[in-house]
Amino acid sequence: METYLTITQVAEILNVNYRTVRDLIHVNKMRAIKIGRVYRISRAHLNQFIAKCERSK
Repeated sequence: METYLTITQVAEILNVNYRTVRDLIHVNKMRAIKIGRVYRISRAHLNQFIAKCERSK
């Protein structure tokens, strides 16, 4: 079963502000699913995002 994280949890992992993660989701740079009124980011998608950022450096 896949693990899903909140925006707050992702922000803590990436050491960025909550709004930064929310903005990344809104401009389609980070994949997330919307459940009701909240977004959830899968651990797999977060790992892909981190790997992509590391490759672009």
